[in-house]
Amino acid sequence: MEKLKILVVDDESRMRKLVRDFLVKENYEVLEAGDGEEALDVFYDQKEIALVILDVMMPKMDGWQVCREIRRYSRVPIIMLTAKGDEQDELQGFELGVDEYIAKPFSPKILVARVGAILRRANLLTGEDVITVGGIELNKAAHQVKIDGRSIELSYKEFELLAYFMENQGLALSREKILNNVWNYDYFGDARTIDTHVKKLRNKLGEKGEMIRTVWGLGYKMEE
Repeated sequence: MEKLKILVVDDESRMRKLVRDFLVKENYEVLEAGDGEEALDVFYDQKEIALVILDVMMPKMDGWQVCREIRRYSRVPIIMLTAKGDEQDELQGFELGVDEYIAKPFSPKILVARVGAILRRANLLTGEDVITVGGIELNKAAHQVKIDGRSIELSYKEFELLAYFMENQGLALSREKILNNVWNYDYFGDARTIDTHVKKLRNKLGEKGEMIRTVWGLGYKMEE
């Protein structure tokens, strides 16, 4: 299978190397650019870039300008990196069509996990119909879940919720993100829908339900 190409854009060479090394370990092909203008040159020159990891603060052309230019021609998934924790920056990113927004400093492992999750949502990672985490096997094509080889029955939403947790294992998921991705509507302050489904899902998973952990004040996280 041909490797998926990921363009990493950051003016700090050490940061690019760090991200590149982790992505290469996961069998991605990594392209690099040190500023916004170079990023666009690489983007237009290279065919079939699967995802762009884009720093905000860069010389010549910042990340927002690069994002706007790319979005004129392409819906390629974009992850924005920033040193700022400004909510306005995050909102601006989503308005421009950014798929994910990660503040520095960040864990490279978490970044790679989010890359995988975004590519799965974009159906760019093939052979991912079966996901396995800690003895739970979820087959998306067959809509089937097995625990240590034994099938269990889940409702449609319970299945979708479990798939989302498993695809994003190790990541703390806010209730907003869960509602947007599993229920496909914006968060409006009522967490009971999610909490009720998580409770039912944990019960059906038995001992494995303990892997779905509550992140107080935020949401949930699945960990082995």
